[in-house]
Amino acid sequence: MSTMTADAINKVQDSFNFTVDKFPLSGPDGMATPFYGLFRSDNSKVVGNAVTGRYTCHQTDDVLAITEAAITALEDENIDVQCHFRDGHYVEYAPSKGERAAIYGTADNIFPRFMLRAGYDGRSFSVSLGYYRDLCSNLHIPRSIVKSIIRTIRHTSGLRGKMDELIHDFSELGKGWSAIQAAVTRMESREVALSDFLKEVYGEPDQDSKRAVTVHQNRTEAIFRRLMGERARSGRPALSVGQKVMVSAWEAFNAVQGYVQHDATRKSGFNNAMDRVILAQGDAAVHRAELLALSV
Repeated sequence: MSTMTADAINKVQDSFNFTVDKFPLSGPDGMATPFYGLFRSDNSKVVGNAVTGRYTCHQTDDVLAITEAAITALEDENIDVQCHFRDGHYVEYAPSKGERAAIYGTADNIFPRFMLRAGYDGRSFSVSLGYYRDLCSNLHIPRSIVKSIIRTIRHTSGLRGKMDELIHDFSELGKGWSAIQAAVTRMESREVALSDFLKEVYGEPDQDSKRAVTVHQNRTEAIFRRLMGERARSGRPALSVGQKVMVSAWEAFNAVQGYVQHDATRKSGFNNAMDRVILAQGDAAVHRAELLALSV
């Protein structure tokens, strides 16, 4: 095992150096219930929702098995990992050799990223292939080409005994990178009117509600500022600002996705980088923008 491989595995171990344990939940006066709560061993914080007695908690060793499979399948000993815990384990696997894809010139590039989601919610684990866009520090997993970029792993303990299956899953996932590149290239090649694009994504505000109009205006201005900044950094030509600001569907999508990931107000406790990535992945406006950008 190389030093870099050991570092990646140690990072997962150190980040998740606790167990998630199941304890029975009681009603008033100690009354027994059929439900159990999940608790972290290091700080006793509640994890996820109540479960039944049949529920099996996965542990860090299962996440380590998936990490070792990723390193093997991606054939990259220098793989970087980023770890996060929120009601489950999230691990981002970034191949250092990268397969950089240039979308516009030399400034607007995307790189492959694999994301493991191992939640305590009774759902299967998922490993998804997405891209990181270095122009705006966006991490996105396209939902519109699900078949080629998401693999599910049955939620069970003892994943280390299924290494061959896990390695196969990552190998198959890697084949989806060409589909992502093709989808992004298609977005970049098509032009949209930004105002029409945002209208399709967000709709029109209720003109009788001053707050709704203000929120709509502030969001539109923030998205436009983000787009203009990214356009300047990528070396794209200056815009002719008139009734119809025309941009590529790729730029329009990233302006919305970047706004949701980086700029939108979040409640306390959801303001670190990985939380914002997770929340943006489930955002309805981001999904609408993605579908729209791929359909024009």
